[in-house]
Amino acid sequence: MANKRNLKRTINYVCSDLFAECVAAYLYTGKQNDENMNALLNSILVVHNHYISRISHPEPGIKQKAYYQDLIKKFNEEVSEIIDQIKNIG
Repeated sequence: MANKRNLKRTINYVCSDLFAECVAAYLYTGKQNDENMNALLNSILVVHNHYISRISHPEPGIKQKAYYQDLIKKFNEEVSEIIDQIKNIG
């Protein structure tokens, strides 16, 4: 773990790219399903807010290194799920 600031920047960057890709996939496909798109965009925002707040307020009683490794692992898993959902839009 480098530091909290870099981790927050990385999460912000990844989530903003996911948001942009989701909007682009929505606009460039012929399928216009607003409910699914709104749910996907909402899930990106929820993931962003959840992990940013977890960085700012780590759980007590867990070693920092293990806590942040677990946080990064879970974030990557959720991002890959969102990427799979974006692939299924088109």
